[in-house]
Amino acid sequence: MTANEDQEMELEALRSIYEGDECFKELSPVSFQFRIGDLDDSKSFLLEVSWPENYPETAPHLSLDAFFNNRISLETKQYILSKMSEQVETNLGTAMMYTLFEWAKENQETLMENYQPVTSAVTLISSSDVMNNSTSASKKKEKKEQLTKAQKRKLIGRTDNKGELPRGWDWVDVIKVS
Repeated sequence: MTANEDQEMELEALRSIYEGDECFKELSPVSFQFRIGDLDDSKSFLLEVSWPENYPETAPHLSLDAFFNNRISLETKQYILSKMSEQVETNLGTAMMYTLFEWAKENQETLMENYQPVTSAVTLISSSDVMNNSTSASKKKEKKEQLTKAQKRKLIGRTDNKGELPRGWDWVDVIKVS
């Protein structure tokens, strides 16, 4: 079999195995994303795999560069990729995507054992600062736009005693021209 035939067979198998699975996403016929863990699990990660031209004789390209993984430290990513690469080496020459994804799912705890959430560079504001800002903002919002006497007279002239415009004030007469 040629590499292309192997790829087509594996692609069909992956589609049938992971059909309806929200963890698996086919980006293109040679590129995939697989989420290891649940969405709400802090130790979940997104593995991106792309096939080179001579796959499965050549190792697939593995990546953890997805935005989903931005909270994972570089060291943890490197550890996961090194362990995944070991699995790739043992399965080289065979269709290995299912094996890789399942191995990653089974070994998620081991892969993420050194996981320390990366804190973003966003500065945290104390709740008292937020409370002070919100009270001053609400004081500013309370001030209404002031109308001149002429504007008030014009407004009163158009509205009834409740301040509402009379029914039909914006209706248009249709004139039939024959």
